[in-house]
Amino acid sequence: MYKRSLTKPDGRHLHLYGRSELPADCVADGPRGGQGGSHMRWHPLRGEWVVYATHRQTRTFLPPPEYNPLLPTRDPSQPTEVPGCAWDVAVFDNLYPSLASTRVEPPACIVDTAPGVGACEVVVFSRDPHGSLGGLPLAQIELILEVWADRTRELGARDDIAYVFPFENRGVEVGVTLHHPHGQIYAYPFVPPLVARELANQRTYHATRGSNLLLDLLRAEITEGERLVYAGDRAVALVPVCARYAYEVWVAPLVPCPSLLALDAATRRDLARALKTTLLKYDGLWGKPFPYVMACYQAPSDGDSHPESQLRIEFYPPYRMPGRLKYLAGTELGAGVFTAETLPEDKARELRAVEVRIDD
Repeated sequence: MYKRSLTKPDGRHLHLYGRSELPADCVADGPRGGQGGSHMRWHPLRGEWVVYATHRQTRTFLPPPEYNPLLPTRDPSQPTEVPGCAWDVAVFDNLYPSLASTRVEPPACIVDTAPGVGACEVVVFSRDPHGSLGGLPLAQIELILEVWADRTRELGARDDIAYVFPFENRGVEVGVTLHHPHGQIYAYPFVPPLVARELANQRTYHATRGSNLLLDLLRAEITEGERLVYAGDRAVALVPVCARYAYEVWVAPLVPCPSLLALDAATRRDLARALKTTLLKYDGLWGKPFPYVMACYQAPSDGDSHPESQLRIEFYPPYRMPGRLKYLAGTELGAGVFTAETLPEDKARELRAVEVRIDD
């Protein structure tokens, strides 16, 4: 992997990655913006932080193709966020970040407050505005996994960062405002509450049984075989036995990997294959681009080894059947209790039946 880091005129960072040497004429330009200005307020009942970023109300919303800010610059007098030189993956600081390195003191409040310090980066998966993550060559997906690891390493080394979270939102059904294939990385000054709860359960399991909870669960799933979508030598994709969404899929390595930093070349390649297989099956299931939220979970960035943690990528597709979304309503949002209208075994069977071809 090759990398070149540049600074935009407004101070935002741009990182270009390639599978071959990057050209020397790459220029960092783009629209000018502020650097955050958000703050956090403590929710005393839920025991978690809420981020307030009012400047995001005016962020880019479904622009016409000619104003796509993620398209490589063609006219230097009208620069986009990414340069027109040759690169494979680009990462830059979000123009409208929820969290940023700029420290702004919060207003006085009746609950605890804190500056919205952290990082929000945009990861442009491809120069092609019409592609998708699943449609990329296997080597490009491997590169994206390497990029995620590099950003985890760099962001996680900051004293004000506790957790690095790569993710992708795909489809207007989940609120996407730019169709160019891209994801994001949020670096939080705290371990997010959902992650903290899962890590606590994993830590207890490891302390009492001496093994990794997720790896034990994955091995049990492979032995049973009923919910598998992809099974490789070093990675697996499956609809978990406890799936909350109809077409929820977990993609994970089968060897101990607390975070993206622990992936070796062979495991990263098989993980990329499991990821691509899942995405192609999604699109092939109903013959259309399949919307989802993709979340990448890994160990906190505190320097500990975290043997209880295991890297995994989870997909949360909003459709429960063609034309019908799974809305989160009273019991899910109000009580935190999911009700599933489908069985994981049935949905895994549907996905397995979709034939896909992956060329090396």
